[in-house]
Amino acid sequence: LFPGAFNCCTKISHGIPKGILQRVERFEMQKADGLCHLEAAILYVEGRKFCVSPQIRKLKKWMKNKHKIPRKKPRGRKQRRTKIIKKKRNNN
Repeated sequence: LFPGAFNCCTKISHGIPKGILQRVERFEMQKADGLCHLEAAILYVEGRKFCVSPQIRKLKKWMKNKHKIPRKKPRGRKQRRTKIIKKKRNNN
């Protein structure tokens, strides 16, 4: 009846095994509202799903680095466009 209920994490880990964060393909944040009653970070690694506490310091640092907003390119001199001059063909 409720397809979203089957995707909820019911238990979370308070530690992350070594090397897991380097292999994460994608992740989602589960909020403790609606159908899911537990706040969790869902990490997807090689077709498997890991439910971990979003309060883990190592995870917070990883997420901060993963979601860095790319800085704008520095404003400097614009590169000049070079003009392409076609050579005339000599028709003999």
